[in-house]
Amino acid sequence: MSAINTGRVIGGGLLAGVVMNALDFAGQMLLKDDMSQMVDRLGLNPSVLEPVNALPWVAVDFVYGILLVLNYAAMRPRFGPGPKTALLAGFMLYGAVTVILYGFMTMGIFTEALFVKAAACTAVGTALASVAGAWAYRE
Repeated sequence: MSAINTGRVIGGGLLAGVVMNALDFAGQMLLKDDMSQMVDRLGLNPSVLEPVNALPWVAVDFVYGILLVLNYAAMRPRFGPGPKTALLAGFMLYGAVTVILYGFMTMGIFTEALFVKAAACTAVGTALASVAGAWAYRE
């Protein structure tokens, strides 16, 4: 069994992060009204929705991308290279995060509608980012 190519994990992860950031930006445009309602309902400062405050989320998407590709690299020897393994690796991570966010929904932080819409947007982003990151990965 060969070792994980750390440089390619980071490179592929950064590519996946670019894809996630682009799709998250589009998703935020789609969810703008839902997010504004959540901010009002929770009594948060409306400035949290300003683009300058999205910088931590940009970093989160790059870390998520690296984790997607690391998961793919770890699963690749068992399941083989390619998009099927990339999607499996991506949806393992997506599932873990979504279960936690579901818990936040049950606490009332997210409405059910916002949770479902955001989960759908993230599923698309995860699928595309996983395949893009896996495409860049080589052992």
